[in-house]
Amino acid sequence: MANVLSNEKRQQVLVLGRLGWPLRQIEETTGVRRETASAYLKAAGVPIRPPGRWGHDGPNPAKDPSPDPGAGSKPAKEVSPDPEGSPGPYQTPSRSPVASACEPFRPLIEAAVANGRDAKAIWRDLVDDQHFTGKYASVKRFVRHLRGPSAPKAHPVITTPAGEEAQVDYGEGPMVRDPATGKYRRTRLFVLTLGYSRKSVRLLTFKSSSRIWAELHQQAFRRLGGVPRLVVLDNLREGVIKADIFEPSLNPLYRALLTHYGTAGLNCRAGDPDRKGKVESGVAHAQKAVTGLRFETLEAAQAYLDRWEERWADTRIHGTTKRQVSVMFAEERPSLLPLPIEPFRYFEYGVRTVHLDGHVEIDGAYYSVPPGHIGDELPVQWDTRQVRILDAHTQELLREHLRDQPGRYRTKQEDRPARTPPTTSALLLKAAMQGKHIGRLCREIHGRDGELGVRRVLGVMSLVRKRGAGVVDDACAAALDVGVPTYRFVRRYLDRKPAVQLTLRQVDPLIRELTEYRDVINRLTSTGEEP
Repeated sequence: MANVLSNEKRQQVLVLGRLGWPLRQIEETTGVRRETASAYLKAAGVPIRPPGRWGHDGPNPAKDPSPDPGAGSKPAKEVSPDPEGSPGPYQTPSRSPVASACEPFRPLIEAAVANGRDAKAIWRDLVDDQHFTGKYASVKRFVRHLRGPSAPKAHPVITTPAGEEAQVDYGEGPMVRDPATGKYRRTRLFVLTLGYSRKSVRLLTFKSSSRIWAELHQQAFRRLGGVPRLVVLDNLREGVIKADIFEPSLNPLYRALLTHYGTAGLNCRAGDPDRKGKVESGVAHAQKAVTGLRFETLEAAQAYLDRWEERWADTRIHGTTKRQVSVMFAEERPSLLPLPIEPFRYFEYGVRTVHLDGHVEIDGAYYSVPPGHIGDELPVQWDTRQVRILDAHTQELLREHLRDQPGRYRTKQEDRPARTPPTTSALLLKAAMQGKHIGRLCREIHGRDGELGVRRVLGVMSLVRKRGAGVVDDACAAALDVGVPTYRFVRRYLDRKPAVQLTLRQVDPLIRELTEYRDVINRLTSTGEEP
């Protein structure tokens, strides 16, 4: 038997069963489950009345008062109608055994079923909004009758110790009016479920990014009051850049967040949702609760979800553990890791190329890297305070600088090369070939500014390509004469004193015209005529 009853409860069940009470009414009166009551009645040899078959198990003497002369039975007594309409010697049911208690709410239930809401969510809405006094089983039967039967699916159950694992995933949230467009928009539902207690944290957002994904994790950890030792996630782009079951590449911001909270991330094998089936069930559970609902603001939708979480999700008896979720979470909470005291600092990240001057550019400012990385692409992380340059292969920290204003340089003394790099020497030689004054100016810029002057030398070479070598050489000569050998002076000199730049296509016709004019002058002079 499912449960062992006391002698008093067992006698109540047997007496009511002998009186012909149905199992549902016995459960409502005594509080004993129908399965348990059925087992005790069968063991005692008491027939169980089938549901909806009242008066059909045998001849009713009230309906057939004539005796059977061959059977030797006594004539039936005259049955007088009960003035109060009592159906018999047993207690009157609270409702008709044929009509459902949900019948008065049929339009509301049919509309909710059409919107995709499940029986549990419909029952909660009826209790909260319509003051429904019936039980969930009544709504479940009514909805099952409307939908028809469905076959259950088998899934494996993964057992984890308290505080060891949490699973995270995205789902579809309710429709919420977007304040930017004024139209209803589908939200994203973030769910984090603990593996031991099945306690879930559900948050809503309009959009997703690596920053939002990390912020949702941080909010979930704060709501739980602790951190699990492992986070199992899907291969979505916000958390996993390279989906590899053996050597995955996590999002740098997400990896830094998990490291800050003392936990680790474990991605699932592609196409294996059963590995994180607990959060999959948590997503489906919440989606059924908000399906078909619309909210005017994201705050109102989150408030409804929080109320549902506290009143219904946390107080339910979980189908796998057969225990209340809130009770199991109270057992698991001491096993979670404590929250760090210092808050996590969010940052941006990207890949930058090391230029010839040994610096990388972030928002117009330049930061040095160790020698030997010119031309390499290095991962960089930055926030409002610092810039961190990492190794491309080992992800180790190469350099850390304070943020600076656009146009400024941050250079460590150990990053300055002991000699001129070959690439810089080739650049200075190329500048000298463009003109005597250009080469001299570029050498002075590099001698004064070092590797920081390489970018200014590149600027002078850019002026040569745009304006011409002869014009720029004159400007460099002027800069050297006045004692200001800088790229800025050369550029301003060319802007204030524009030079006439003629291409070969324009010069050739002028030369031919001058040559013809000279020949005409010589011929007239030889003949004595005036030109």
